[in-house]
Amino acid sequence: MYAVIKDGGRQFTVRGGDRILADLKPGLEEGAEVHFDQVLLVAGDGETRVGAPTVEGARVVGRVLGTRKGDKIVVFKKRRRKDSKVKNGHRQSYTAVQIERIEV
Repeated sequence: MYAVIKDGGRQFTVRGGDRILADLKPGLEEGAEVHFDQVLLVAGDGETRVGAPTVEGARVVGRVLGTRKGDKIVVFKKRRRKDSKVKNGHRQSYTAVQIERIEV
């Protein structure tokens, strides 16, 4: 059984036991339970349920593994012939989640 969930502006295809890097969820400690209620699709056992926009009564339950940081992104802006250069960096913070079960 697998599901497609929406978290923030991204979609994830998940199964039980998968690990994902979801958007940062402040206030959740390591080992806390997290619920994803925006389930767009649930498939398995020869049956597929597609939501319009979400599947009614479905949710995905996961456990927080901790926080992680993504790769560094370098932002470089230059205006030609103006001697103007700006270099910035950014590292996005994520919450690592292990998917435990899909409830329909």
